[in-house]
Amino acid sequence: MTDTEHRPSNFIRQIIDKDLASGKHTAIKTRFPPEPNGFLHIGHAKSIVLNFGIAEDYQGTCNLRFDDTNPLKEKVDYVESIKKDVAWLGYDWDGEPKYSSNYFDQLHAYAVELIEKGLAYVDFSSQEQMREMRGTLKEPGTNSPYRDTAVEENLKHFADMTAGKYEEGKAALRAKIDMSSPFMCMRDPVIYRVRFAHHHQTGDKWCVYPMYDFTHCISDALEGITHSLCTLEFQDNRRLYDWVLDNISIDCHPQQIEFSRLNLQYAVMSKRIINTLVEEGKVTGWDDPRVPSVAGLRRRGYTPASIREFCRRIGVTKMDNQVEMGMLEACIRDDLNENAPRAMAVMDPIKVVIENYPEEQTETLNAPNHPNNPEMGSREVTFSKTVYIEREDFRESANKKFKRLVLDKEVRLRNAYVIRADRVETDAEGNVTTVYCTYDPDTLGKDPADGRKVKGVIHWVSAETAKSAEFRVYDRLFQVPNPAAEEDLFSTLNPESLVIKNGYVEANLADAQVQKAYQFERLGYYCLDQDAEKEGRLIFNQTVGLRDSWAKIEQQQTA
Repeated sequence: MTDTEHRPSNFIRQIIDKDLASGKHTAIKTRFPPEPNGFLHIGHAKSIVLNFGIAEDYQGTCNLRFDDTNPLKEKVDYVESIKKDVAWLGYDWDGEPKYSSNYFDQLHAYAVELIEKGLAYVDFSSQEQMREMRGTLKEPGTNSPYRDTAVEENLKHFADMTAGKYEEGKAALRAKIDMSSPFMCMRDPVIYRVRFAHHHQTGDKWCVYPMYDFTHCISDALEGITHSLCTLEFQDNRRLYDWVLDNISIDCHPQQIEFSRLNLQYAVMSKRIINTLVEEGKVTGWDDPRVPSVAGLRRRGYTPASIREFCRRIGVTKMDNQVEMGMLEACIRDDLNENAPRAMAVMDPIKVVIENYPEEQTETLNAPNHPNNPEMGSREVTFSKTVYIEREDFRESANKKFKRLVLDKEVRLRNAYVIRADRVETDAEGNVTTVYCTYDPDTLGKDPADGRKVKGVIHWVSAETAKSAEFRVYDRLFQVPNPAAEEDLFSTLNPESLVIKNGYVEANLADAQVQKAYQFERLGYYCLDQDAEKEGRLIFNQTVGLRDSWAKIEQQQTA
């Protein structure tokens, strides 16, 4: 990590500062504990930046731990993608990646300890019966008929569960806490269940698996975590987190601290929903650039620095709120405006023939890679008799506000000459196919000698050397700010979230690198897609536009 931004303060850092000052802790240890049941998304990035950033700033350590307690939904592919994403964001975890499954033997022993203390029992009630006994937010629960089973019997039943003598759903180990607690999570929660499933780390060793809430706190304690940072939906579960650690023989008791999760407008932050979008073909995969996954953002051309900056800008609070998509886009736009080299591309081409330019002649012109950063150097572009410009950059007639090419008027080609549109050629439908122009040969790098003013500047590519390319122009995946709140989420999908265009890029981009961003002058920021080489053609993904076009749209909608 090379970021040198001022270290932000928030309520979590204030707690840590107090703990260090009081001597409660002398070293800080955090962890990032994803479940390997999907790809990481931008919400996880917030937690990554928080946990690893705190460890870094306080000269502590941060573990990467996979809370892998549900083998039915977990895959090694997800494990590998998570490791890749964390490393790509710029963070190093302490030692080897850890797994809750590393502690299955210890977790099982702690479950036995709770049984021996009369604080856990095996329940043979069905899931439906357990739901009924659990009560409601207004009514207390009722005790299970198995709640007062003798310790010796519970130990035998749990041993039989472990030995695979009960079918799935026939027996579960529950913590014995308080069925009248106002907190539903404390009403004798299940802490172990039978599951005959192959685990990606432990194979077929186990047929009982611990529940997340039982596993997480013990894993934190076994790793010596000082501050266990999680999102607000786990606020009530802090009671269970503390209860488990208070009632087993373990020395370490981390402090759980909750913060608000990231809710990003026009996107969904649910792995379940994203997985549904993938399975139903609404998007091409977890790394579809329209999906707010870390892999999707990377494929779209977002940089690690821009995502870290976004996480810093939104801050850490206890207040749930929706963050504007424009804030995320502003971070990558600020980054690429400074760091992305410039290039020229034409996405909706119209042919321009310069009639007074020599037929066989070509010129090698020099163009800066960045107008405000000479250190980025320059590149050579070819100029020829025929070039392509954007169709929208030409009109047969227009008012004075149109500062581009118009019949009988002049415009400058970027880093090249001033040209004048003289006549057009059209097809059978009346669409302009070719614009015939003349150029002023004395205007390369300078104004016309006679003092006339040419205000407009447009980009172009030479028909002689241009490379064909596909452009994938992305928009927001959903049409409403909070799609998760809609009754029919799929009905809010944006049918124009992906528009494919075919045009040309300057010859230099034949050697473009995957995920390296370019500013296509006057169009936006683009990067080469990861599948370009496999498909044998140039494919560029739009990262972000030059301006926030949605800001104006949203103002009009709320006016």
